Amino acid sequence: MLIGDVARRSGVSARMLRHYDSLGLVRPTGRSGVGYREYSDEDIRLIFQVESLRSLGLSLRDVRRALDDPGFTPSGLVDDLIQRTRQRIADERDLLTRLRRIAAADPADWEDVLQVVALLQALGSPSAGRRQRAALSSVDGAPLPVEALVEAALDETDPNVAGALRWALAQSGDDGLALLADGLRSPRAEVRERAVRTIAEIPHDAATDVLRDALANSDVVVRGHAALALGARRVADAVPTLVDMVVEETKDAEAADVLGVLATEPEVAALIATRLVGCLARGTVAPSARRRLTEALADIPGDTAARALVDLSRDDDRAVALTATSILTLRGGAGKLRTGIGEPRNGTGPDTMPDDPLA
Repeated sequence: MLIGDVARRSGVSARMLRHYDSLGLVRPTGRSGVGYREYSDEDIRLIFQVESLRSLGLSLRDVRRALDDPGFTPSGLVDDLIQRTRQRIADERDLLTRLRRIAAADPADWEDVLQVVALLQALGSPSAGRRQRAALSSVDGAPLPVEALVEAALDETDPNVAGALRWALAQSGDDGLALLADGLRSPRAEVRERAVRTIAEIPHDAATDVLRDALANSDVVVRGHAALALGARRVADAVPTLVDMVVEETKDAEAADVLGVLATEPEVAALIATRLVGCLARGTVAPSARRRLTEALADIPGDTAARALVDLSRDDDRAVALTATSILTLRGGAGKLRTGIGEPRNGTGPDTMPDDPLA
């Protein structure tokens, strides 16, 4: 079979067949009377073997070794091909990601493309200062795709750079919220925390909705950040989680402060006081937690909190009683207590105080 026929039937170009011949890889068995290459059935079978091995990513040198060396073993070479293929795929994915991000920036000309590329490179720089400048310039300079900002924010370990990235995302609106919400479900705890902290700085209703959903997250850190952010936005849904934080001593001081902010609304104040009193009534609450709950009542106005403090001023736990009495003093109610610290409720000892008008 002449070279043209072999090329048509095998799909290997005549030029490549001549190259195989020059390398001694596949040499035609004979020549025609006028000098044309003639391939036998065995030659054609060898061509298909070469093409099959090349389809696996083997170089022509490796193909020749595989065909000529009876002792050649494929295992090591195949493992190497697997590693090289994985790296090539990873490189291609990186390239695709960069191209998608450039497209998302909607560049008007090649100057815009170059600016976006420079920003993306700076965002991936090992220099924290350069990453921070890239995050800050993404707002006023060339537009940096939100996807790139979110990825950087979820991976950033430097606190200053992380703050700049959160600020940049807060300026970008709601575009990155879906990606950040995905970050709340990451298997990595640090990524989940970075995601909720970033969402907390986005001042929009859509972010508030994501934070509400985060109150049900299985990660206590995520729930805590979400509750603090929602409380600052005066969202009463955060009250149960904030009270739990006081009990569990998880950012308890911050949680108590936010409860005080929420308590400016009378209905919410009553809800908070009821929740705190309910926790105090549980027999399983540790003494230290009862003291924290008592302290949290300090900034909660209304009759429910006031009555609870009067009762607590007579608590069997002297530390709780002292705390409650101190709070009542600051609220102007110390002189109206019926009984003294640590005395029984019908006590007549020297610390007995005047009647409580709330009783």
